[in-house]
Amino acid sequence: MPPTTVTIDSIAAGGDGVGRTGGLVVFTPRTAPGDVVVADISAKGRFARGKLREVVTPSTLRIDPPCPHYTRDKCGGCQLQHLSYGEGQLPAKRNIIRDSLQRIGKRTVDVPPIVRSPKEWRYRNKLTLAMRRRGGRWIAGLHPYDDPARVFALSDCPITDSLVVAAWREIMNADSMLPDAIELRGSVRRTSGGPTFVLSGGRRWSEWERFAAAAPSISALWWEPVEQERRLLFDKRSDRAPSASFAQVNAEMADILREYVVTRVLDQEPRTVVDAYAGAGHASIALAEKGVTVTAIELDRDASQWAAERLAAPSRSISARVEDALPGVLPADVVILNPPRAGVDERVTTTLELEVGHLSAVVYVSCNPATLARDLGRMPSYEIESLQAFDMFPQTAHVETVCVLRPHSQPASP
Repeated sequence: MPPTTVTIDSIAAGGDGVGRTGGLVVFTPRTAPGDVVVADISAKGRFARGKLREVVTPSTLRIDPPCPHYTRDKCGGCQLQHLSYGEGQLPAKRNIIRDSLQRIGKRTVDVPPIVRSPKEWRYRNKLTLAMRRRGGRWIAGLHPYDDPARVFALSDCPITDSLVVAAWREIMNADSMLPDAIELRGSVRRTSGGPTFVLSGGRRWSEWERFAAAAPSISALWWEPVEQERRLLFDKRSDRAPSASFAQVNAEMADILREYVVTRVLDQEPRTVVDAYAGAGHASIALAEKGVTVTAIELDRDASQWAAERLAAPSRSISARVEDALPGVLPADVVILNPPRAGVDERVTTTLELEVGHLSAVVYVSCNPATLARDLGRMPSYEIESLQAFDMFPQTAHVETVCVLRPHSQPASP
């Protein structure tokens, strides 16, 4: 098709601008609601992908992205840097949640304003980069949004904590001592004991001790060889918290979110709670300190062990898949679900449907409105009591949502 003029109406899940022309719904990255753009369009049925050629009339929501990688390298790590934060990004995410719940979950709900992140920039305490050989050296970077097989070298990431970026620079200065491989993947996380590094890939790493000496700011080092389990090579921190396990990347917002979740659970006045996908058990520990008996379920053994050491009996932590363990730890008064982006296994929603007569509430914490909506569609015996979203990931199209569900027969919480 020849270049086509499109007026952008909204932002879709994933961050693309959405417009309509000639009976087609056109998804065009890096566009803003209110833009009039010229795009190259490739259609498939009623839907089309647009490649931005020119912004003819810019939206009042459009700003200049501060990160040079965003435009120069088409970095796919962020999707919304070209939108103003309060007037553009937050309403877009609110609409994404509303659309997902209505279109996928068949739930009509009022979505209140999103809780803003305390920081719009430098909030990420973890940065994961793809690593590729380039000549005799390594580069570490991210993928362009339109070419996920390619990696560009990252010089800075303005949504990431400066100490994490500095640790990455130190690591790359020691790249001659990395494992012999074609590609690797690494994650640096800032912790109270200093930056930690998880390296994935390679089969032999004979020079890891020399690497550690050449990167002295790294306080703990994990290595995940190809087709082998993760191993801890050293940890100089006093608390030895499981920083190779999942944790929210926006620590300040995570504290706000956790306090909200704990409050919503305590609103139910529960005696027993199952905390599924519990991570290192921070919510479980907070609830147990309030006198609630908690069973935390977490597949990651390091995180589960960390929680177990901090939960006094009768509370406990189980290392298992939630779909396997959940039937055996019910009944309970409240179940917390905090799954990864893929949402919950269908066996989880089936179990909760069977337990609807015993539960007071399910508190579902989601980082993906689409899978949240899908899972709510699998739970027809529950209605939405309350919903609140938190902007855990400024400059991206991702958003965290807390949905309190109660059985249809149950009265609403005060």
